[in-house]
Amino acid sequence: MTHGSDDDDAGTPNKSQEKRSKERKHVSFPPDEQIVSGFAEHRDADRKADSCLTLTEVMAAYQQSCSRHQVQPRAHILQQLQQGVCVGGNVESLDLKGERLDHRSCEALEVVLKSLHFDFINLQAAQLEENGASSLLDMILYYESTTHLDVSDNNSMGTSGWRALAHLIKQSVRLSRLDVCNVPLLSDYPAQALAKALLTSRLTVLHLDNAQLSGMPLYTLVGALKTNRALQELHLTDNVLNGYQDALHLGDLLRYNTTLQTLELSDNALGDAGFEELCDGLRWHVGLKVLLLRNNGITVKGMGHLAKALPVLKVLQALDLSENVLGNEGMQVKEPLMVNCTLLQLGLAQSNVTCEGAVALAEFLAESRQIQRLDLRQNEVKVGGLMALSLAMRINRSLVGLDLDQTLAQEEDEFLKEIQTRLQTEIAERCLANTSRSDLTPGNAENTSDKDHQ
Repeated sequence: MTHGSDDDDAGTPNKSQEKRSKERKHVSFPPDEQIVSGFAEHRDADRKADSCLTLTEVMAAYQQSCSRHQVQPRAHILQQLQQGVCVGGNVESLDLKGERLDHRSCEALEVVLKSLHFDFINLQAAQLEENGASSLLDMILYYESTTHLDVSDNNSMGTSGWRALAHLIKQSVRLSRLDVCNVPLLSDYPAQALAKALLTSRLTVLHLDNAQLSGMPLYTLVGALKTNRALQELHLTDNVLNGYQDALHLGDLLRYNTTLQTLELSDNALGDAGFEELCDGLRWHVGLKVLLLRNNGITVKGMGHLAKALPVLKVLQALDLSENVLGNEGMQVKEPLMVNCTLLQLGLAQSNVTCEGAVALAEFLAESRQIQRLDLRQNEVKVGGLMALSLAMRINRSLVGLDLDQTLAQEEDEFLKEIQTRLQTEIAERCLANTSRSDLTPGNAENTSDKDHQ
């Protein structure tokens, strides 16, 4: 079913029409435009009855639905229903990634969405066309079928599909995470529909990676998120965001939004100028806990801007600056790091750090009482740097993970090679000793930047 938006109504209904419309909400329509699903007043009763169904019964109902809609049951769906675990009508996931879901295939899924709640519905690359997308998203909203929805890699949803998605974002009380990655938001309607829905949505996590958001789409998105009071995580990896207008918009977002806790901006082009705008915004945003800026063209000049912001970031827990050309001079930010008393994870992989920079970081480790994870992989850290890090670990009691390359930059002298191996072992043992003294485990202190690479 395709819901009409406020902007698309042909006329203005009177109050009795509006009331009747709300009471007799339809879920989906077959190709002949006849209503096939029940009214809103029966939804809760139907859900309660259907929650008693076993997965075997749901599988049989799905096969009958496919027969009615004249489509073949999807073997992958039957397999998931056959092997799944259902607790009180809740199932972990419905994985439809890569399935070609035309309109009738989407309609046939209604009995599954009606009967079960899913933690995750994966529609990535499902080749959703306009009618099918509209119908399926309407059903997911009507039955509140999931808490996490992925519609990435669907580039043919059309206006009706985007309208239905916007309605889902705006109206759902259960949906908390949405992924719309690898879907260009260049045209006006998708960006505007998404922004309008975000004004009042209950989403807490939004992934818009590789959505070509640079320019007006980002401006439109930020305009809505400035007043949004629900979103906690915003992921904007690989959007070609620049250090001029885009960075200004992101700085404004941090100035006015009060609920955002995670901001992921990796694989963009903010540079030092953009990082300055971001840091200016950070000084006004008291609640940011995770900032991920891997591969953004930031240099030692940008680290000067970070040094001004770090002391006022009272809750920042994870900072990833990996794959930026920071160099040894960039590691002199150790003093602001010492002033900051909340940072738990610091990512500096592939940042052109050598022994000199490692010594500066060792001074930070020796002073820090809270840092739990430091990533120094893919840097030229040899014996001198390892020795400083090892000495710091004799004092530090918080670090449970110091990530170094398994094959370090090799010394030429055999004696130095042996020392290098011994120092690496000592550092690993000190991290394990810290782990045993704390409530943390290596799994609980997993590097944030590692998660983003997965």
